[in-house]
Amino acid sequence: MVSENDVLHIAELADIGIATAELGKFTEQFNAILEYFDILDTLEAKDSLERPLVNVFREDEVKPCLSQEEVLRNSHNPEDGYIRAPKVI
Repeated sequence: MVSENDVLHIAELADIGIATAELGKFTEQFNAILEYFDILDTLEAKDSLERPLVNVFREDEVKPCLSQEEVLRNSHNPEDGYIRAPKVI
């Protein structure tokens, strides 16, 4: 059973604000969802849905790429043969 403190903690981790008036409602909904999972855990699957994976990867294909000039021509901010991007920190 999930408490209101647990819901507040989860909301904080997810960076979601929950109003105090809605806290009880969210706690009830959270517990209802977990009860559904408990019901699903009790079910026995007679026919497994797992199937062996065959040919899940495509073959590598060499395709032509753009030249440096074409790439720089399509960029917004070329500088000295490179694409200048904003500083990211």
